[in-house]
Amino acid sequence: MNDEIRALYSQHFETLTGRHDRALSSAGFDHLVIYAGSQGMIFLDDMPYPFKVNPHFKAWVPVVDNPNCFLLYTPGSKPKLLYYQPVDFWHKPAADPQGFWVDSFDVQVMAAPEEVKSHLPSDPGRTAFIGEPDALVESLGFEHVNPPSLVDALHYERAWKTAYEIECMRQANALGARAHMAAEQAFRAGASEFEIHLEYMRACEHNEHQLPYGNIIALNENAAVLHYQHQERRPPSEIHSFLIDAGAGFNGYASDITRTYSSRNDEFQSLVDAMEKAQLELCAEVRPGLDYKDLHMLAHRKVGSILREFDFISVDSEAAVDQKITAAFFPHGVGHYIGLQVHDVGGFMASSKGDTIPKPEGQPFLRLTREVQPGHVFTIEPGLYFIDSLLAHLKTTDASRSVNWDRVNSFSKYGGVRIEDDLAVTESGSENLTRDAFAAIA
Repeated sequence: MNDEIRALYSQHFETLTGRHDRALSSAGFDHLVIYAGSQGMIFLDDMPYPFKVNPHFKAWVPVVDNPNCFLLYTPGSKPKLLYYQPVDFWHKPAADPQGFWVDSFDVQVMAAPEEVKSHLPSDPGRTAFIGEPDALVESLGFEHVNPPSLVDALHYERAWKTAYEIECMRQANALGARAHMAAEQAFRAGASEFEIHLEYMRACEHNEHQLPYGNIIALNENAAVLHYQHQERRPPSEIHSFLIDAGAGFNGYASDITRTYSSRNDEFQSLVDAMEKAQLELCAEVRPGLDYKDLHMLAHRKVGSILREFDFISVDSEAAVDQKITAAFFPHGVGHYIGLQVHDVGGFMASSKGDTIPKPEGQPFLRLTREVQPGHVFTIEPGLYFIDSLLAHLKTTDASRSVNWDRVNSFSKYGGVRIEDDLAVTESGSENLTRDAFAAIA
């Protein structure tokens, strides 16, 4: 694996330099400074917030846990990594940089962040800075902080993942799949949300700060909260269902996986099976040239068909979409880019100039509107939920007459169902990183 990662990273490095050379030239800059970021302190406390590295920084180096580092890049020259390694007896400093990527950089160790001043390019007017502008950055006097022309160009091209990036996401999915299986076992044993969370963390060998996003671990009606953030310490008196949306990280790249389970072989299990079938059918549609907006609307029609099949509504799927019935049961987008960030940037971009592709009318929460191309990596995550506030609004509309409310109310105890995989687009279709990871474990 190490030799393979090294070879893939070498190709990735060449792609990065090419992208940055083009973007810098187009935006009129000669130099680039990328800041990993600093670790902010909690208000009125001497404890820091969790550190989250700048994604532009970790695209170059898989260092995700060391603040105050800088990367300096000038086209045609070896990039310089200013690596923060203070003398400190309160905290353990970062270890010496090592691994497959180190030889690509001129590594200089800094004992204090302010030492960056002596390394900065001499022409501030031709230097761009990308990162969070904290007090240190402001003191350095950068004239061009996160210039839109440069950032837009880099964000647009980030949609095309390198082979190294896709391999990192394969590994992130392998970690996530293993942890999902441990979480299901805990659910089947009657564990609480908090206990399931602990089993997940143990299986993927992450701590809270290393997760790409906070685990969504929801029993029963809690699954109706799309980003459910609590973890009850005690299991409910009767467990009906379990929805888990949780990922893992590898070299700074994320996986994003969702599964839903019923506690018994009942009608809700049949609903989960129907959503599983629809989700796989959506995955099978993925191919180069596909308009992602069309995939989203196809997901709505499939949700409409499921609503009709399970007697939640009395109209067909097309009418359910037209009457915005499906929007009440499936309120989010069918997916999003994933990579350096869970919700990776560039999902609406029409070009490197920053212009955007609008969302379909009446679909405000879709995060991706671009045409599908080889190298893109995104999620496919249709869902069907019983959300009180949305259903209450639906009852006030003319479409309410098409809803079997007694039937809907009988499913509210389950919360909802969502199935999510991460797909990498190939020349002829797609590679399902998530299903492959589960299959490898099985």
